[in-house]
Amino acid sequence: MNIKKILSAKGKKKLSMVTVYSYFQAKMAEEAGIDLLLVGDSYANVMLGLKNTLPASTELLLPVVEAVRRGAQNSFIIADMPFMSYQVSESEAIRNAGLFIKAGANAIKLEGGAEIAPLVKRLTDYGIPVMGHVGLTPQYVNSIGGYFVQGRDEKSVKRLVESVNALEDAGVFAIVLELVVEEVAKVLTEEVKIPTIGIGSGKFCDGQVLVWHDLLGINTEFKPRFVKRYANLREEIVKALMEYAQEVKDGSFPSVENAFREENE
Repeated sequence: MNIKKILSAKGKKKLSMVTVYSYFQAKMAEEAGIDLLLVGDSYANVMLGLKNTLPASTELLLPVVEAVRRGAQNSFIIADMPFMSYQVSESEAIRNAGLFIKAGANAIKLEGGAEIAPLVKRLTDYGIPVMGHVGLTPQYVNSIGGYFVQGRDEKSVKRLVESVNALEDAGVFAIVLELVVEEVAKVLTEEVKIPTIGIGSGKFCDGQVLVWHDLLGINTEFKPRFVKRYANLREEIVKALMEYAQEVKDGSFPSVENAFREENE
């Protein structure tokens, strides 16, 4: 996968994207044929148990990007630019974006609409591919007062249309639409010539993204409406751990085949 193939998929092929945070997750995602891998700042939530994505930092995510690249050497990897890694100054944003590319990412993702378009233009001018992200933007959670579906009123729709147009003009190669009313997401997808990747934004987007722990049924603490669980790994993992603990207690593990003896090779 590369930028040219991503752009050419518009209207022809639906793109799959999943968040990954480790070597083995990336390896499995690549083996499964997932089109795009996202190292999300959601690492703060699902891997560290934090309340939101705001504590994530460049220093925290760079080693994650490196691990994901080692696990998926042939995949297209996008790295989330965490909160305050690109808002302080243009020069700092360019520097941090460059660090993610050097760590193994093929592109970076920025949250925000028309207000970040000038920065997107600068980054793309320097050869750093950028994916946009509009609708619900988790890094803005404090200013918007929570997590709400976007595009429910005329003002919100107008802002979304202006944002996707500004981001496309600035040079993004794709845009994530998060928690956007399905009919509005359809309008936005038709508005731009670049692919839209939906999460909680319905079936009309050019692709979909889900969080690893959500789609595999590892995170059972909440289940938003837009998530489909394709497995129930939490149950399987807990069952396996219980079986292991019991066998340790009753002495059936380790058995003969798990031990080294003098006559063993």
